[in-house]
Amino acid sequence: MHFSPRFRAVLQALLVTFLWSTSWVLIKFALPEIPPLTFAGLRYTLAFVILLPGLWPHRAVLPTLSGTDWGRLAALGVTFYTLTQGGQFLTLNHLEAITFSLLLNFSAVLVALVGIITLLEIPTPWQWAGMMLFLGGVMVYFQPLFVPAGQTLGLAFAGITVCANAVASVLGRSVNRGSTIPPLVVTVISMGLGAVLLLGIGLAVQGLPPLSWRSWAIIAWLAVVNTALAFTLWNITLRTLTAVESSLINNTMLVQIAVLAWLFLAEPLTWPKMLGLGLATGGILMVQLAGTRVKKAAG
Repeated sequence: MHFSPRFRAVLQALLVTFLWSTSWVLIKFALPEIPPLTFAGLRYTLAFVILLPGLWPHRAVLPTLSGTDWGRLAALGVTFYTLTQGGQFLTLNHLEAITFSLLLNFSAVLVALVGIITLLEIPTPWQWAGMMLFLGGVMVYFQPLFVPAGQTLGLAFAGITVCANAVASVLGRSVNRGSTIPPLVVTVISMGLGAVLLLGIGLAVQGLPPLSWRSWAIIAWLAVVNTALAFTLWNITLRTLTAVESSLINNTMLVQIAVLAWLFLAEPLTWPKMLGLGLATGGILMVQLAGTRVKKAAG
């Protein structure tokens, strides 16, 4: 059977989002045995080691990087890997996967707001409407407004993670938009700097207890398949798919995580919650798919 390059790219992108969605379930499975910061550090440090040979074709780029370039890559690594990924594992240790997945999508709204000041990107009326729709979906999802005992700390971690993810998104966009550094170089260097720091913090604060073969298998799978392989496949799809198509496919993760958490983690998924997820998904799509206006510099 013959498929067009675009259709194959769509299937590959959907496979990647599915792998990324299963990460949440696997993390929840292993967290009772692996300390969250150490867990996140092991995953991304191992993924960095696997991706490191990919820098060889770009080896001539490294000596040309300025101190400013290294500083921006380090800032991206700390915000996206040390803070965001470390925060994700900490949050999943205290919150349901469905709830955190919904909250994490609030990053898109924050990115749009932060981008007004940092990138001079002004949201369109359609994007403002999408933000309102997203917030409405969140309100529907959390009705009745009640925080179960033990989840307050998880919500605090979620807030930190959402903010860090938003800052990392703006930094990543700034680095890739205004620099000639190849995307693979940006990813591998920032991942290495952020992941090694995260692993060091995890080992110093939480240590590394004896782990079962099951936990090591989950760490290896997350690093090799759900990070290194998935990252490579996603970048291959970007050669064919447009930014709009990639955004659409990436946003299916909110629904995928909800279904997987319901099936494998026994997390409740009632009709009001599904309505809230649907409204929030629609709002995020409106924010991401409607182009921003770039403010002209004065003078």
